[in-house]
Amino acid sequence: MSNLSASQTQTEQSAPAQSRTSVVVLFGGRSGEHPISCITAKSVLGAIDRTRFDIIPVGITRGGQWVLLDQDLTDVVTGEDGLPFVQDNGTEVILPLAMGSSELRVVRDGKIESVGTVDVVFPLVHGPFGEDGTLQGLLDLADLRYVGPGVFASATGMDKHHMKVVLQGNNIPVTPFITVQPGEWQRSREEIVAKVEQLGYPAFVKPARAGSSLGISRITSADQLDEALTYAHKHDPKVLIEVGIVGREIECAVLGGGEGNPSRASYPGEIAVSGESDHEFYDFEAKYLDEEAVQLSCPADLPEDVTELVRDIAVRTFDALGCEGLSRVDVFVQEDGSVIVNEINTMPGFTPVSMYPRMWERTGLPYSELVTELIELALARPAGLR
Repeated sequence: MSNLSASQTQTEQSAPAQSRTSVVVLFGGRSGEHPISCITAKSVLGAIDRTRFDIIPVGITRGGQWVLLDQDLTDVVTGEDGLPFVQDNGTEVILPLAMGSSELRVVRDGKIESVGTVDVVFPLVHGPFGEDGTLQGLLDLADLRYVGPGVFASATGMDKHHMKVVLQGNNIPVTPFITVQPGEWQRSREEIVAKVEQLGYPAFVKPARAGSSLGISRITSADQLDEALTYAHKHDPKVLIEVGIVGREIECAVLGGGEGNPSRASYPGEIAVSGESDHEFYDFEAKYLDEEAVQLSCPADLPEDVTELVRDIAVRTFDALGCEGLSRVDVFVQEDGSVIVNEINTMPGFTPVSMYPRMWERTGLPYSELVTELIELALARPAGLR
């Protein structure tokens, strides 16, 4: 973001006339999910209805620089790890930071240029500094409408500890857990080991505020705790340890109702990781780098009453956090048909092979129509406090 103002010596061009809805597709970011955000953005840009929407692609580099990109995303390049990233192209985006102003500007070659007015932002930024309420707060300050949940829902959904506390307060069952606060492992190692023993094994050690299954380990004994916590701490100083639940992992996509209508749930889906793969569970590589290792069954093969229970709990979870637009709720279905919430993702993966759009596709809402509906939901709600 730039501190330059229009009163400085650089020239400023007039905004082009706009007759269609202007959508800023915002992606990249500072988190470890940067490449997934880039993949998601390319998918959305390929599916968005260009007869209805004018697109302004804006990328956030790994260093936090906001840059204006061309429609072909030529400044999204492939790194040595084979994953895409946004590179700095020398531009610098300036958001409108006054109520009633929606003009987006860019600093290019020492001059401030108008990009045009912005009707809505589609923030496809996953993880910290994007999905955790920080970006949503910035957009609220800029008085811009945007796709997806607001500040509180995003922050609470991102922090698995606080998410579980809110859901418990709304009588929604969650996976038993303990939280390891920053520095606590070094201070209170024996106490944490004792708490994990009470939870039981196997257990999952995961960053409290990361997504895309980054930093997660499955452990079966106390002597694995140190390595698992070290791995999780690479992504977050705050870590959650959850008991391993015996049950089927079921996901459900939720869409906000908008204009007073109730929230809606897709058919539930079930993820199966191939027994021939090297993945112990549905980890980052299985999600994004080894498509053949994962199969989606949607609708999941569940009794009708359990299917409706999953959909009901998914909507209740969405509403309990005050979500808007979209979220994916992940649950466990136990042998007796009971349902336990594992987590909510307020900006789930959104490529055509991601579970959220695939579940809506199976429910009767194709990918391109889903993109349009999310934009329309964002346009229908007021900017700022609501």
